[in-house]
Amino acid sequence: MACEQLEESIVADGNGKEEEVGVMGIGAADGADDQHGGGGKLSMKSLLWHGGSVWDAWFSCASNQVAQVLLTLPYSFSQLGMLSGILLQIFYGFLGSWTAYLISVLYVEYRSRKEKEGVSFKNHVIQWFEVLDGLLGPYWKAAGLAFNCTFLLFGSVIQLIACASNIYYINDRLDKRTWTYIFGACCATTVFIPSFHNYRIWSFLGLGMTTYTAWYLAIAALINGQVEGVAHTGPAKLVLYFTGATNILYTFGGHAVTVEIMHAMWKPAKFKYIYLLATLYVFTLTLPSAAAMYWAFGDELLTHSNAFSLLPKTRWRDAAVILMLIHQFITFGFACTPLYFVWEKVIGMHDTKSIFKRALARLPIVVPIWFLAIIFPFFGPINSAVGALLVSFTVYIIPALAHILTFRTASARMNAAEKPPFFLPSWTAMFVLNMFIVVWVLVVGFGLGGWASMVNFIRQVDTFGLFAKCYQCPKPPVAATVQSPAPLPHH
Repeated sequence: MACEQLEESIVADGNGKEEEVGVMGIGAADGADDQHGGGGKLSMKSLLWHGGSVWDAWFSCASNQVAQVLLTLPYSFSQLGMLSGILLQIFYGFLGSWTAYLISVLYVEYRSRKEKEGVSFKNHVIQWFEVLDGLLGPYWKAAGLAFNCTFLLFGSVIQLIACASNIYYINDRLDKRTWTYIFGACCATTVFIPSFHNYRIWSFLGLGMTTYTAWYLAIAALINGQVEGVAHTGPAKLVLYFTGATNILYTFGGHAVTVEIMHAMWKPAKFKYIYLLATLYVFTLTLPSAAAMYWAFGDELLTHSNAFSLLPKTRWRDAAVILMLIHQFITFGFACTPLYFVWEKVIGMHDTKSIFKRALARLPIVVPIWFLAIIFPFFGPINSAVGALLVSFTVYIIPALAHILTFRTASARMNAAEKPPFFLPSWTAMFVLNMFIVVWVLVVGFGLGGWASMVNFIRQVDTFGLFAKCYQCPKPPVAATVQSPAPLPHH
């Protein structure tokens, strides 16, 4: 009986609200933005487990935005050159913040319309494809579902690849493929985390971990100094340039889970500028670390997509590796949780009370992720491919087009739940900006970026093969000793 009560409590926290709260926070208990449930009493569960405040959303956005990509940005700088690397980070950072804002506006519009119709979301987590369905119809739902789910699938794959790549620099007795098997099993435990409500402590710790890692990279690179004969030839080739550019597009395209993070808030309408504030903090991590690493190692990064591989083995580096491993576990959960929700809805398990039954139902989602991480272990190049082919539509093109079409009529603009922001008060100006994003990302991100990243990705397959046992691993000393006996007969 106690076990059943515990399960119901967890599901109540994770799959809705303990009392029905509107998108604007209407209907919540007084002070709900600071405390939730329990009559305002602070408990250990609410402190560590039950998050829904503005701060929780900020930590979730910032923590989710910069995970393993922190280690591939120096690689991107070597492809782009210092100036382009810095400018494109700032450009795509603000572009991504704008489209996250558009997603939040569309969520508020959809939910406010549904609440006026008397629809309850107490035991239902709203997702992006449902917002598109409610505002624009079934074809948009299908497009949103296809792009979002595929992106999240490969986002989870990337986290597994990153786990194996990182742990190898602490313990190379096992190859990266074997580590992928091990971490696949570890990451499967995320099936027990009900929803984004329950990432409060994980988001807080995750951001602390990436903050340490980013500043470790920057400081270690500066202390190490420039390597002998360092060269900074980037940008040298168009293929490399646009591959690096799409990796940065991917970096600031982490808001495929924006709707789920918003839904976990007690007052979702307060989300508006959270992603922008999270991005500004992320700049303090990505820009110094990538610039310092590129300054120190230059073109060597072109063949070392994981920044850890060029830094000397010290206890500081080991600490950074371990912290990133834990954070990648958290980010795996962030990427997988929306997939779990979709699968639960497909098989009719989304309203199930038992967290253990839901966990078992979620397990089939982990298996293809595990398998794909073993087939394509290309740390770095896979980020660019996912960025060009999936993030470009999921994060930039679809939200911008959806916003234009949702508010194309005068009546929709007049009755909009969210009016244009103070810094861009004209609907026409918003539409012009949205069309610029659509055209830019379609041509530069999907077109040129897709071409470059796929050429680079195919080269990795040709060089290392599918199911590569140890991608970009240094050749073991044994190889030299095997060849050394050959010259002996000549002496």
